[in-house]
Amino acid sequence: MAVRLITLGAVIAFGGTTLAVRFALGTEWLVAALIGALLVATGPTVVTPILSVVPVRDRVAAALETEGIVNDVTAAIVAVVFFELLIGEGGGPGEFVLLFAERLGIGILIGGVVAATVYVALQYVDLSPGNAPQNARLLVLAGALVAYGGADLLRAEAGVAAVATAGLVLANVGVPYEEEITDFKGDVTLVVLSFVFINLAALLEFDVLLELGVGGVLVVLAVVFLIRPALVFLSATGDRFTREEKLFVSFVGPRGIIPASVATLFAVELADAGMQSAADTLVGTVFLVILATVVFEGGLARQIAEKLDVIPMRVIIVGGGTVGRALADRLEDRGENVVLVERDEAQVEAARNAGYTAHSGDGTDMEDLRAAGADNARTVIAATGDDDANLLAAQLVDSTFDTDQILARVNDPNNVDAFEELGVRTVSSTLATAQELDNYIERPALANWMNELGEVGDVQEIRMTNDSMVGRSVQELGPDLPGTSLIALIARDGNTSVPTAETVLEEGDRVTIIGDREDVREAMEELHPS
Repeated sequence: MAVRLITLGAVIAFGGTTLAVRFALGTEWLVAALIGALLVATGPTVVTPILSVVPVRDRVAAALETEGIVNDVTAAIVAVVFFELLIGEGGGPGEFVLLFAERLGIGILIGGVVAATVYVALQYVDLSPGNAPQNARLLVLAGALVAYGGADLLRAEAGVAAVATAGLVLANVGVPYEEEITDFKGDVTLVVLSFVFINLAALLEFDVLLELGVGGVLVVLAVVFLIRPALVFLSATGDRFTREEKLFVSFVGPRGIIPASVATLFAVELADAGMQSAADTLVGTVFLVILATVVFEGGLARQIAEKLDVIPMRVIIVGGGTVGRALADRLEDRGENVVLVERDEAQVEAARNAGYTAHSGDGTDMEDLRAAGADNARTVIAATGDDDANLLAAQLVDSTFDTDQILARVNDPNNVDAFEELGVRTVSSTLATAQELDNYIERPALANWMNELGEVGDVQEIRMTNDSMVGRSVQELGPDLPGTSLIALIARDGNTSVPTAETVLEEGDRVTIIGDREDVREAMEELHPS
């Protein structure tokens, strides 16, 4: 979805907004196109703070963040090209493409070179052990300034593309002290944006907004309720996003600092060129959309997410070692939102490089658990190799957070009683190994099949929520279940039993499905639609 949002979605946003401005405000085409280009950008400066308080699924967050970062760059460059055409410094369509490609190409090239230089410096240069995190932060900041200044020196407005490229490259290759650098970036961003927004707002005259009249309101309504949902649903065609997730992305697309700052700069230059009407329309329309989307979409983002039920319950695994990662693989494979909590920085980096969501922190510390999302966790699993740490983590979660269940790995069988006194369900490494070996001796076929769960066969338990299937017997449902999938167990009112052909399914039953992997997944969707 992210790729289509920054390609197909950007084109729809540009075209739709341009048409809305042209016909609602009656502006000339170039002014409408300039506004349309600027309002393509959603921007990480507003999206990232929203995602920090609205913990949606990683795929939704990734789509919004990618859209914000990339569209900020392309929107700024396209807007510059249209601005040059508007003031008579540009040529035809061929020159338009050339100017865009030139700025983007220079930005990507300079950004890539700077990213490579910073990466080598962080990885292989001695940054002074005592001050390494501080020096790493300053090195990255210097890299950002060099990337922007160097690219902008070669071609105006290429700097934005250079900084974005450098940031994307460094974030994906993984660098030392990444968390410290991210925190530093957040602090710098907060200070700079506060200053910039205040100054931009001081330059805006409220009368300019009022002069837009009904046309301005129509543009905002078109952008928020027509254009944005259309581009999201078209971009998400065929993806595994639920309807609710698409709606959330549709109604959380606030515009940020790039449209505001560039529109203000262009408005000043247009006014100096004697185009005061175009300047007022430009800055008024852009700020009106920013104001509406930031206040309503940004301010109500959590309420929108809760109403659409797109905030997933997390599964937190304390311990990012071999056991924790193996468990995360199985849970993520069936769609769970898993976060590993690990205090060993080397383990954290290794987990992140392997594609896991890993939080650097102590699983026995309340604030670290809260930062990892324990307030919104359905299950917490203590899976370290230290029973004392696992017990302390289980006690902390039990007394502090409202989770459905707490599970713990027990390395010494003699410690099982201590965990069970807390009501914590345990898995003893020793007993689990013995039971697995016994299964291979007594039940080899079943043991082999169970060992391949998630690859060939699968067993899943879900809650029955499909109204059309409630009240029907297992025999009646049989032909409707996909392929090899079978209902093996039904849990109801605390009792679990193997169903007969005449057993009737009821709302809220916990149903265990067994069968081939893909058939089980399809059956889950039928019995418990998203």
